[in-house]
Amino acid sequence: MNSKELVLLAANACDDKRAENIVVLDMKHVSLIADYFLICHGNSERQVQSIAREIKDQAEEKGIDVKRMEGFDHARWVLVDLDDVVCHIFHKDEREYYNLERLWGDAREVPVEDELMTGMNEQQ
Repeated sequence: MNSKELVLLAANACDDKRAENIVVLDMKHVSLIADYFLICHGNSERQVQSIAREIKDQAEEKGIDVKRMEGFDHARWVLVDLDDVVCHIFHKDEREYYNLERLWGDAREVPVEDELMTGMNEQQ
């Protein structure tokens, strides 16, 4: 599975758990950390954990190794490292505070809705 397919899988997992404001940043020309950052938020600690768990479960279902998951117990900012894709699942308050989209402002935003629709069409 390439990194674009992987970020689509993660975005679908977020969508399944009703994550809000899902943003995908193309990091390939900005950072060596990952090809994509996925950023989203939940409105409660329980929802943040549910989103993170769904990403992990769907990745493992496809045989993808989750490198690490950090922040799960506190559920204010959970990082799910899928190697080429790093998912940042925030509690709404922390997302506004850290504002990763502005911090990584040089990265091109990938329109998630277009990607989700493309992925759905390819699966049919």
